[in-house]
Amino acid sequence: MSATTTAQATKIRLTILRQDGAGKEQRWDTFEIPYVDKINVISALIEIQKNPKTVEGKDVRPVTYEAACLEEVCGSCTMNINGGIRQACTALIEEVGVLNGDTFEVKLEPMKKFPLIRDLMVDRSKMFENLKKVQAWVPIDGSFDLGMAEKQDDNVRMLRYSLSRCMTCGCCMEACPQVNEKSPFVGPAALGQALLFSLHPVGNTLDSERYQFLTSDEGISGCGNAQNCVKVCPKGVPLTRAIAQLNRDTTVHKVKSFFGIA
Repeated sequence: MSATTTAQATKIRLTILRQDGAGKEQRWDTFEIPYVDKINVISALIEIQKNPKTVEGKDVRPVTYEAACLEEVCGSCTMNINGGIRQACTALIEEVGVLNGDTFEVKLEPMKKFPLIRDLMVDRSKMFENLKKVQAWVPIDGSFDLGMAEKQDDNVRMLRYSLSRCMTCGCCMEACPQVNEKSPFVGPAALGQALLFSLHPVGNTLDSERYQFLTSDEGISGCGNAQNCVKVCPKGVPLTRAIAQLNRDTTVHKVKSFFGIA
């Protein structure tokens, strides 16, 4: 958006999908606030919270949403903004809004792949439950000196760092067509973390149990290779690369298991 274009803007109009809870009636509320240069969606919601009055002049309760770090690290403010999934804290109105005359128009909706709590707030618990399923941790019993860590190839280290950037925001889950109520697929985020810990010299001691899950109906076979996940990931996590490598690793594991050498 050019400086000339934004100079024309004087107002922001946010149309928000409201719902008091799962199964409750949905409605759209529209709010208007003065345009401020470089304002993001969360800041706009905060302004609405100060005086939650619709454009029709109706007083309504403040919009419910989630936000914490405000620097695209926690992933809690993920929502659908004008039809695209992303974090609201880094979504500048001038970038995501549609300029209509002197007004930036923005439509906000909650994520649809997670249970709704209220308005724009959803329950992402299943993502954390999925991390348990893939055993995304390093199994260390107690805290004591284990000596020097095993040296790791720099390419592996760089891959592990890229995978560790996942903030469990849910963007990849929302964009994945294979993540739906009819499929048991755990989704790309959990698969990326499975590889992260399989590449760890101690984490890989759980590979046998980890691969057992990854070869189940909830694992690798659920991926349809749509590649939407890498397109929407705000941290550039190499999810399709992770899934491809896990495909190879689990295939090797199954062959070894068949011959009793796993």
